[in-house]
Parts: sequence; structure tokens; C-alpha cells
Amino acid sequence: MISIVGLGKAGLPLASVIADSGLKVIGVDVDERKCEMINSGVNPIPEERELDDLIRKYGGNNLIATPNYEDAKDCRVYIIIVPLFVDENYNPDFRILESAIRSISKILNKGDLVVVETTVPPMTTETLVRRWLEEESGLRLGEFYLAYSPERIMTGYSISRLKGFPKVIGGVDEESGRVAYELYKKFIPNLHLVSNARTAEFIKVIEGCYRDVNIALANELFKLAEELNIDFYEARKFANHQYCHIHEPSTGVGGHCIPIYPWFLIKIAERKGRFNDVRLLKTAREINDEMINYWADKIILACMKVDKPLSEVKICIKGITFRKDVKEIYHSRNLALAKLLAEKGLNVYVHDGLLTPEEVDKLGLRWIEPKEADVMFDSFKLKVITKK
Repeated sequence: MISIVGLGKAGLPLASVIADSGLKVIGVDVDERKCEMINSGVNPIPEERELDDLIRKYGGNNLIATPNYEDAKDCRVYIIIVPLFVDENYNPDFRILESAIRSISKILNKGDLVVVETTVPPMTTETLVRRWLEEESGLRLGEFYLAYSPERIMTGYSISRLKGFPKVIGGVDEESGRVAYELYKKFIPNLHLVSNARTAEFIKVIEGCYRDVNIALANELFKLAEELNIDFYEARKFANHQYCHIHEPSTGVGGHCIPIYPWFLIKIAERKGRFNDVRLLKTAREINDEMINYWADKIILACMKVDKPLSEVKICIKGITFRKDVKEIYHSRNLALAKLLAEKGLNVYVHDGLLTPEEVDKLGLRWIEPKEADVMFDSFKLKVITKK
């Protein structure tokens, strides 16, 4: 049997795909209500395509969810996919991951395989995770296997990603890599064994860095196009080809991934005194986070075209979740933009099809229908629309 620790937006789709491959899965999650839903065949992540059918088919059967680690003591494989956040200084907060690893260690037996899928800074699996496992279990590497395989899903499309998107896996030692690879091949079709866990960790982090840097480039080019009175989107359309891919501009970068991963490498470089090695990563972070100031100025200029006192112009920020069709607001730049405008004393409201007026109110903001606004900022089209 395989245990998946963490049945969130990444862990539950993985558990379901493994169950669909014919393997028995014990999922461990601290959310008791979520476990009850899964065991009843009810999907707790309705926005995830294809997941409804899998949970209905396997929930309570091939896929058992429990809040108790002890229920997974007969498993031979433990896959950890719990959240990792950063503190106010962008240092990784390992408390959730450490708790999960130490809990698993108490039921770990000789010959068991542990695979980490949580995105972590390079070298985490071979140092911290290994130490936590050895300290708590009394076993040593070689008596158990340890590997890393980063999740590479996209919420809303996780099932199809798991079934077709390239996935990598690497062991802390050669034998761990081989054992993990043979296991994962049973449910991941497009799998690649890389040199070691450290390389697998790095692969996931640099994907996020690539996106962050290229979004920052798009944001700078967009601002320059505005100054030159050039239609950025027309220019982008014809600039892009097989050797060039300019990303879309935005209010910045939100979510649990892209705005966080560059800091993993930045912090490693800073600890080593290699400040010049991460100048581009730091600059991209600054550019993307500062985009809310650029858009705030643009929105204020649009408000001044409305025949009303500035404080009475109704502004609608349309879409405050960090990504379309994903009900998450973590590091949402549109949410940050709305709060920035409110701090400036402007009459700002928000509208999001994924959130109720009550949920918006709990965020300290006000709900409005776009048609009632004088100025609307459409986050998806990245246009300010003035209504007279």
C-alpha cells in the first residue's frame, strides 16, 4: 500500500491517479471533514477536472482518507505533499513538512520508501528530511529509501498533467532513485530518473524562476509600449515564434509557487555570500511586486476622466483570486491592488465569480457588480474601462 500525506490540491489528485492504477492508497490529512467527504465518494476540490469521477469510484475503497498516521502503518511507501510557506523575510517555514516527516518516521519500517513532493529548496531532502527521518525512526539511510519527485501539476488540470506531463524523480542515493523510479512508473507514464534528489529539487524551482523572470520582462515591455504609444498585444503577437515567447503582462505574480520559488535560490546564494549570482531573480521579484503601483496610477488617471469627485468614483477590480478558475487568494496581486487603492482613500470595490459577497466582505473589501462601476479594471484582459 501507498500512503499520501497531504490531500490538498496536489496530493488528492495524485492519490486518485494512484488508486486508478490499481494500487491501494491510504491518504493522511489533518482535515477530518475532508477525509469524511473522500470516504463518502464526494470530491472536496470540485474545480479539479476529472477528479469527481475518480473520488466517486475509489473514495472509501482503493482510496481511504484518515487524519491518523497510525492508520497508514502497514504502508510500504510514503509520499509527502504538504504545504511549505515562507515567513515575512521569505525564509522557508519547514514546520508543516517537519511535522509530517517526523510523524511518518514513527511508523517507518526497514525497506520502506519515502518520497517528498513538496517544493523545497535544493538539498532539503538529503539534509533536513533525511535527518528528521533518522532521528525519529532510529533507522539509517540504506535501511529505508529516500527520494524526491516534485509535483508538476496545474490546479484544474492536475489529472491530465499527472497522466501526460513529464515528471522527474531522483534519489538521495542511487539505490533510492532506482526503487522510487520503479514504483512511480506504475502510475506516472512520462517519468524521468535524474541524477539525484538535489537535481530534481532544482528542476522544479528553476521552472518557477523562468516564469517569474519572463513575466517581469513582459511587464517592463508593456510599460515601455505604453510610453511609446504602441499596442503591446499586437507587437507580442508578431514577436512570438518558435524562438521567442514573450509572456503576458500582469499586476504581478500570485499563488503559492512562482512568487515564492525564486526566494529559495536567492536565500541560498545570500547565505553563501553570492549576492551577484541572483541579481536577475531579485530584480524580477521587485518588478512584479511593484506592478500594483503602476496599475494604481493608471486607474487613478482613468478615474479623473469621470465627471465626479475622485473620492466618489466607483472602481471595480474584477477578479481577485490569484488565477482564473482557482479559488485561492494567496499572494494575489489583484487583491493587493484593491487594498492599495483603498489605502489611498479611493472608492474601490471588487467582483469575482468564485467568491460570494460575504467572502469578499471577510477580506475587508466591498462587492460590486461591474456594470455599477465607473471604472473597471479587468484583470484578465488587463484593461481599464472607463464608464461615463
